[in-house]
Amino acid sequence: MFKKILIANRGEIACRVIRTARRMGIRTVAVYSDADREALHVRMADEALRIGPPPSAESYLRIDAIVDASKRSGAEAVHPGYGFLSEKTEFAAALAKAGIVFIGPKPRAITAMGDKIASKKLAQQAGVNTIPGYTDIIKDAAHAVKVARDIGYPVMLKASAGGGGKGMRVVRSDDEAREGFQRAASEALASFGDARVFAEKYIEEPRHIEIQVLADGHGKVLYLNERECSIQRRHQKVIEEAPSPFLDAKTRKAMGEQAVALAKAVDYESAGTVEFIVDRERNFYFLEMNTRLQVEHPVTELVTGLDLVEQMIRVATGEKLGFAQKDVRLEGWALEARIYAEDPFRNFLPSTGRLVRCQPPAQNGVVRVDTGIEEGSEVSMFYDPMIAKLITHGDNRAQAIERMADALDAYYIRGVSHNISFVNALILHPRFRAGKLSTNFIAEEYPDGFNAALVPHDDPALTIAIAAVVQRCHAERSAKLSGQLPNHERRLGTECVVILGKAHHPVAICAIAHGWEVVHREHSYRVITDWKLGTPLLRADVNGRQVTFQVERIGTRIRLFHRGAQIDALVLTPKSAELTRYMLEKAPPDLSRFLLSPMPGLLARLAVREGQEVKAGEEICVVEAMKMENSLRAPSDVTIKKLLANQGQSLVVDQPIVEFG
Repeated sequence: MFKKILIANRGEIACRVIRTARRMGIRTVAVYSDADREALHVRMADEALRIGPPPSAESYLRIDAIVDASKRSGAEAVHPGYGFLSEKTEFAAALAKAGIVFIGPKPRAITAMGDKIASKKLAQQAGVNTIPGYTDIIKDAAHAVKVARDIGYPVMLKASAGGGGKGMRVVRSDDEAREGFQRAASEALASFGDARVFAEKYIEEPRHIEIQVLADGHGKVLYLNERECSIQRRHQKVIEEAPSPFLDAKTRKAMGEQAVALAKAVDYESAGTVEFIVDRERNFYFLEMNTRLQVEHPVTELVTGLDLVEQMIRVATGEKLGFAQKDVRLEGWALEARIYAEDPFRNFLPSTGRLVRCQPPAQNGVVRVDTGIEEGSEVSMFYDPMIAKLITHGDNRAQAIERMADALDAYYIRGVSHNISFVNALILHPRFRAGKLSTNFIAEEYPDGFNAALVPHDDPALTIAIAAVVQRCHAERSAKLSGQLPNHERRLGTECVVILGKAHHPVAICAIAHGWEVVHREHSYRVITDWKLGTPLLRADVNGRQVTFQVERIGTRIRLFHRGAQIDALVLTPKSAELTRYMLEKAPPDLSRFLLSPMPGLLARLAVREGQEVKAGEEICVVEAMKMENSLRAPSDVTIKKLLANQGQSLVVDQPIVEFG
C-alpha cells in the first residue's frame, strides 16, 4: 500500500480523496493555486505545495508543475480526482515516466475513450449499441448542414474532445446547424484547445443513465449497477440517483454487460463510467466513457456499500478486486443534489463571492455532505461554482426524496446566490416524484426560469402560522423595551393579520408550553419550538410534524424558505393591516432601454455599432462566463443609441452594455 499520495485537484473532490486516504493510513499532499492558499483541502492534507497563479491553465492544468510537486513531496502515487488533468493521457504518461503511479486507468484506455469519435468506433467493434450519426470530423458550417440533413433533424453537434456540456448544440434546422457549428467549435477550442466537432442523431425524450464499472489489473471487470442522471440543465447534471426509477432488471443487466465489454476492449483498470442515452422504450445507446471518478459517485457508494476511492487506490497498487459480480449489492435508494453558487432567478447565472454564512445539515447515516468549502470560503471566478454535493439515502425512493427535502431546508448559505430552493422545488415536483424523467425535464417544467415565490407550498397555512410565530417573538422582545411608564407597558393582543402578496390572513396566536398555538380559519397549529431571534433556522414540531424553516428579516417583512418555496410575509395588527390598503406602491425603474449583462463575464464580441438598426432576435453581443458563450439578442426591433462597454472588457452583473434609442 502507498505511504503517501498527492491529489492533483482542489475543492470537494480533493477533500473527498483525503478522507479515504486518511482512513487507510495514507499521508496526503495537496496542491494549490494562489486563489486556494487558504482552501479547506489545503488545510486537511498532511502537506501542501503551491503550483501557480489562480487561472487553472497556469496551475491545476500544468502537468510539469504537478509532476514536480509529486517528486518534491515524495508521493508514490497521484489521484487526479475529476476534471482538470484526470482524463489527460499526457499527464498519466508524464507520471509514469517520473516513476509515479497514476491512480486511474492506463494511458491507452484514456486515449481510446477520451476522443468521442474514436470511442464510438471502439464501442461498435465491442458490440455496444451506438447512436446513428457522423463520426468523422465536420469541416465547416456548410458541411454541418449537409451532415445534419443526412442524419435527419434534430441533430446533436458535439465537440470531439468535449465534456461538461461544453461544445454541444441541438439543432433543428439548417440555420441552427450553421450557427450551432460555429458556437460548438468556438467553445470547444476555448475549453479544450480542440475545435473538432461531430454529429449524431438527437434522441427525443432521452434519459441519461450511466453504468459504474470497476476493473483491476488482473482481468476482472465488474459493473456496479446504474445511476440516473437525466435531470440536467444545459447538459450539466443537477440531480443524480441510484438506482434508476426507469430500468428493469433485464435492461440493467444488458447495459452492465455492454459496459463491461467496452471496458475489457481497452484493458480498463480502475473506476470508470459508461454513459448511455435511453429512449422511452428502454432502447439504450452508448454516449461516452469517462475514464475517471464521476462527480456523482457517492450515490453508487451508498447503495453498494463500497468506497470507490479506496477501490481505485487498491487497484493502483496491483491488488485484485476482493468480490465478484454476484456480490455487488443494491440496497435502498440514494439521491444526490449538486449545490451550486448560481442564481436561479437570473437563469442560473454563476455567482461569485464569499460565503458569509454556511451551515450544512447534520451528517449521519442517511445524510452526507461532500464539500470543499466552509463558512468564510470564497467562490472564485476561476473555478467551477459547485459549493457541495448533498446526498441522502433511504429504504426506497420516496424516503430518499423526503430526507433530501429535509436536508435542503436545513442547508443555510448566504453571501452568494445558490440553487437550494430550486433543487428542493424540483425534487418535490409531482413529475419528479413519479419518476417521469428526461434530460428535457427542467426546460419543459421551468420554461420561464425559476421563481421561488411562485412555488406552491404543500401546506400554505403552515407558512402563515410560522410567520405569525416569528413576528410574535419579535413583538415580545420589543414589548420589553426598558423605560416604559408603569402600568402603561405595551400589551400584545392575540389577533394579527399575515399578509402574503395582497391576500390578508387573520390569525389568533397565544402562548402554550414550549411554543405557540396559532389558529387560522378554524385550523389550529401547535408550534413547539425553542427558536431564538437571530437564529437563521427555525426548527419546530407542528402538530407532530418536524419542520425546518429558514428565516430572514427583510425590512418589516419576514422571509421564509421551506420546501423550495420563498414566502415574504408582512405580519401586522388588524388595524395596521387595514391601513395597508391605502399605501402607494413604488414602481421599479424602467431599464428596458438598456441591454444589461446577465452575469459577471467577458464581453467576447460586440456585434453592433452606434446608430445601427437591429431586428428582433439578432445578436448584439456574446458574453463569455465559465468558458461558456452566451449570445445576447435584441428583444425587439431597436436602434443602437450608445455603446456602454467595449469588446474584451470584463463585466459585472447588470452592467449596461448597450443603450437603445
